[in-house]
Amino acid sequence: MKIALINENSQAAKNCIIHDALTAVAEPLGHEVHNYGMYTAEDDAQVTYPMVGLLTGILLNSGAADFVVTGCGTGSGSMLAANAMPGVFCGLVIDPTDAFLFAQINDGNAVAMPYAKGFGWAAELNLQDCYRKLFEGESGVGYPKERAAIMKKNRGVLADLKSKTCHDMLTVLKTVDQELLRSAVAGEKFAELFYANSKDDAINEYLRGL
Repeated sequence: MKIALINENSQAAKNCIIHDALTAVAEPLGHEVHNYGMYTAEDDAQVTYPMVGLLTGILLNSGAADFVVTGCGTGSGSMLAANAMPGVFCGLVIDPTDAFLFAQINDGNAVAMPYAKGFGWAAELNLQDCYRKLFEGESGVGYPKERAAIMKKNRGVLADLKSKTCHDMLTVLKTVDQELLRSAVAGEKFAELFYANSKDDAINEYLRGL
């Protein structure tokens, strides 16, 4: 699985801590981690939490990533922005129990985490424990197991509902503020990581033309 990491600007200084915790768990499990930054608070390309939503939508809908790990000060802004995108099902994860239940019940494709609120001593251990609950086993199994079938049905209902209420990603890209979009994809390593992994020619072509 390709896991993309996105940091917005208020917590960009913690990218190294978050990336190290994520790779320490995900890579031994056979997953790839692609770090889209921000890498430091001084990066030329500044990513706000609405841009996190756009990036998450682009990466997941193009197939450049299978899962996105993101966040902000509280995690709420990034979660809301991500869930505004088609095909994105992002959960707010604060602790390992959140991570386990989101993976087993909701089986989403993105998580937003708080990197300021409650981020203190041993925060990196909490991150590792959360990532372990997200990525070490099969998602969508259900919890409790006897409710697995109804949970799976409800995920399908939600996916269908979202498909009816959201435009497709290419339409989103064409109709959003183009300066916002250009800024969202201006990261130092975006082009290097994205075009090597994206599976959607139409999205690729549109972004290259910006």
